Amino acid sequence: MSDKNKEAFRILHNYCVDEGYKGYDPYDGLNSTVFQSLPLLNRNKYARLVWIQFFKLFPLNLRKLVGIKKEYNPKALGLFLSVYCNLSEMRTGNDYSDKISFFHKQLLSLISLNWSGACWGYNFDWQAKAFYQPKHTPTVVATSFISNAFLDAYELTKSPEYLEIARSSCDFIIKDLNRTWDSNGDFAFSYSPLDNSVVFNASLLASRLLARVYEKTKEDNLLSIARKSVSFCCNHQKTDGSWSYGTADFHRWIDNFHTGYNLECISDYMKFSGDKSYENNLRKGFDYYINTFFTEKGISKYYNNSVYPVDIHAPAQLVITLSKLNKFEEYRALLDNVLGWTIENMQSPKGYFYYRKNRFYKSRISYMRWAQAWMFYALSEYLLNIE
Repeated sequence: MSDKNKEAFRILHNYCVDEGYKGYDPYDGLNSTVFQSLPLLNRNKYARLVWIQFFKLFPLNLRKLVGIKKEYNPKALGLFLSVYCNLSEMRTGNDYSDKISFFHKQLLSLISLNWSGACWGYNFDWQAKAFYQPKHTPTVVATSFISNAFLDAYELTKSPEYLEIARSSCDFIIKDLNRTWDSNGDFAFSYSPLDNSVVFNASLLASRLLARVYEKTKEDNLLSIARKSVSFCCNHQKTDGSWSYGTADFHRWIDNFHTGYNLECISDYMKFSGDKSYENNLRKGFDYYINTFFTEKGISKYYNNSVYPVDIHAPAQLVITLSKLNKFEEYRALLDNVLGWTIENMQSPKGYFYYRKNRFYKSRISYMRWAQAWMFYALSEYLLNIE
């Protein structure tokens, strides 16, 4: 299997390089020049939501027809930066310093301005059920993954600039994100400065970044704030070990890769902070995750109660979760089974990975952030673990 995974990585790498790391996104529908030319629609919440969902769910790619261009996505660039840090750690004899410098410069050019620290959003307007976010509105999800990539670069190169960027992002988290408090005095961070939603993986991603920076700077306030968010999220864990996506009525589903996010963040928080208070939460959560979301055939289920749609993000997250929790070798057979099915069923001969497989059809559209960047990162983690 390792040879097949190496080949899958190689052809995916070539594809991403050939595309210049630019691409489409499942949620980029509002970048359409056609839609933007229709003011009665683009100012209407429900029209925006329907338009985005159509382009997300329709299996054929109509983006060129409506004026949507391939672009850099900041979160994708952060994941690519982490990949080249992984490749540098493997010491294969290749020099990736130019790649690291390239992504560093691109990410600096895409920082969302006029906030308290370095932060990033997406390259498109985004209408969700919970909120509307204009292009480049910073989110804790994009910011945390990008800043973690800068910390990867810092640990590799020891260049203080990378640590300074990640530390600056902590100011964005602490000063600009809203907080929802509970009766224990704990809280969840909001998804962005423009909303008050409670999304568990988003708040945990903030905590993970604060704890990782704390490990470098030893600022106690970073750790105390991170702990309150972790406590809030762990107190909302269900008795079977699962988490809903969030607390809103329309966020009550339980899915594969967001559960994986929660687990890796809690694990990393404990690793970077030295605070082992949440080991039982992590154990219960992992048992639920590993026993619920993967079939004997190697298919990654999307929801806890439904296999379909099989989303490429789910098998990618399995690699990352097992790596972060130091369970790679223990579950190597399962992992190889899942990656084998995924490569066989969801990788194009051109190298890129399909977005989703539904029961009766596949969405073969190439999405740079959602599919390629995540599988590129996941396969680099796989290779790093077997070196």
